[in-house]
Amino acid sequence: MKPPALKGNGVLGKKVEYVTGDTQTKSDAARASAKRMIEKDGVLMVTGASFSGVAIAVQGLCQEMGIIFMAGLTHSNDTTGKDKRRYGFRHFFNTEMSGAALGPVLEKEFGNDRVAYHLTADYTWGWSQEGSIKKYTEALGWKTKAAVRTPLGAGDFSQYITPVLKSGADVLVLNHYGKDMVNSLTQAVQFGLRDKQVNGKDFQIVVPLFSRLMAQGASENIKGIFGSSNWNWSLQDEGSKAFVKSFGQEYGFPPSQAAHTCYVQTILYADACERVGTFAPPQVIKALEGFKFDGMGNGATEYRAEDHQCFKDVLVVRGNQNPSSKFDLLEVVQEVPRAQVEYPANMLGGDLGPYEV
Repeated sequence: MKPPALKGNGVLGKKVEYVTGDTQTKSDAARASAKRMIEKDGVLMVTGASFSGVAIAVQGLCQEMGIIFMAGLTHSNDTTGKDKRRYGFRHFFNTEMSGAALGPVLEKEFGNDRVAYHLTADYTWGWSQEGSIKKYTEALGWKTKAAVRTPLGAGDFSQYITPVLKSGADVLVLNHYGKDMVNSLTQAVQFGLRDKQVNGKDFQIVVPLFSRLMAQGASENIKGIFGSSNWNWSLQDEGSKAFVKSFGQEYGFPPSQAAHTCYVQTILYADACERVGTFAPPQVIKALEGFKFDGMGNGATEYRAEDHQCFKDVLVVRGNQNPSSKFDLLEVVQEVPRAQVEYPANMLGGDLGPYEV
């Protein structure tokens, strides 16, 4: 990271130790786990969450208890929008940025005369993702035929996919994440959607947010399908190559975007403590607000002071047609510059709250 403050002797000369907890992807369980870490283990910083509802719940708790939260894989606009908090920071991008990055690529690949059908996970991230993709595709000229909410963990999506076949839509947008995306995409392919022609066009499927685990779970079904990603181990900047090399030496395989996100956030927190010479949250928060750095992948990066959202280049990816390994399932189609995905700080609402709690 440039500029670096860490000296390689811990944080402010102290050895770093950690504890873990299982969120169960449930907000109540996550809050209870984080509260135990804070009250019993005396943690100074909480990081993690692979679910926007969980991240928002833990972020709120950390604000109440005066502990800094470095969010994990939370992609909903609300995390640094209406639910943003002074004690919370996010390195991951959000659905607004995915929409802004994907829109021009989808127009180039599929044209601007398309009819989209959305299947949307019925919780904060799904609503946010659906809204952002509709915003940017409709601005291109796409029409939205329907947007149908699906329960988390549905498993069998056939009752939701069957109506797509008769709808007149020629694009299916899967606003699903994790196992739901694996199942819905797999079943959509089994129903023959990718082999259909509608409105004189080849039918297309879009998965707005990809992860490597999702790609591995969906296997062959992701080939050629467009989406977005926060980071990818194939990036050739010096920081990414160094991280991929050291991670591979430690674990024997390349890092995922989840590993990269949480690594960068931990380093940023540690670096901020070193820069201000204290672990006191208000001072550390002020050191992170507006902090600009480079060398951690995705180009020059800033943690915007007004909403604690990280801004950097965003990756548009596509399922690799000829993967060289089970880790090479997504290829980077375009590194979309930060300027294309940035938006006004007040656009998503919310109030950070005080420095002292």
